Amino acid sequence: MTDQSALGGRDGRGTRLVTPGASLGASEGRRIGHGIVVNDGQMIAVKLGAVVESEQEISILPTHTRYTPRPGDLVIGVVEAVQSNLWFLDINAPFNALLPMSLGPGKSEFGGARHVLNVGYTVLCRIQEVDETHSSVVTMKGLGLRRVDSGIIEEIPPHLMNSLFSDGAALKLLKSTTDCRVVLADNGRMWIDGSPSSISSVISKLERVRTMSRDISNLDSMIEVIQAEVQ
Repeated sequence: MTDQSALGGRDGRGTRLVTPGASLGASEGRRIGHGIVVNDGQMIAVKLGAVVESEQEISILPTHTRYTPRPGDLVIGVVEAVQSNLWFLDINAPFNALLPMSLGPGKSEFGGARHVLNVGYTVLCRIQEVDETHSSVVTMKGLGLRRVDSGIIEEIPPHLMNSLFSDGAALKLLKSTTDCRVVLADNGRMWIDGSPSSISSVISKLERVRTMSRDISNLDSMIEVIQAEVQ
């Protein structure tokens, strides 16, 4: 293995790319962020992605992630299967989430689950509990949790969702410059509701961000795209 393959390469814009197992040097007291572990004082990459460094912290922005459920997370799920008293939801995680009838929307009789939520329906819900295999149970009992009957659902890699909208400023500007209602979910999905032209503006911004993320571009540039005013 060459030094370049062990330590990572460049993507043509100065971004340092690393693979799992690559040595990133001594930790030197810096805070260790996502995608890195320390072994005998040496930082080791555990994710494929771009190194993001500051004076205080070093982390890896992954090229691809799947959502890992955590209790309390707001998620957007799609009904994939229905039993007499249970729904199975795709929540963009390795395993489907379970929505029991007792935690579903409103009241329904045993065997009547399909009349409440059928296959293909989209819902806004929360993670109620997660077991050791990362299988999860969700609930629709709570403020704002509901079936989604309007607008569209878009997706962004979960790690980018957190990074782009961590301080709330980008979301506020996205709403104000497009006049859309936007709900961010922790599983990398976004509910967008508004006029067709406004929704189209948001989709255009998100598509540019997704393209940039595939190229391992600069996170600040992605935020600028989200915050840019509609021309």
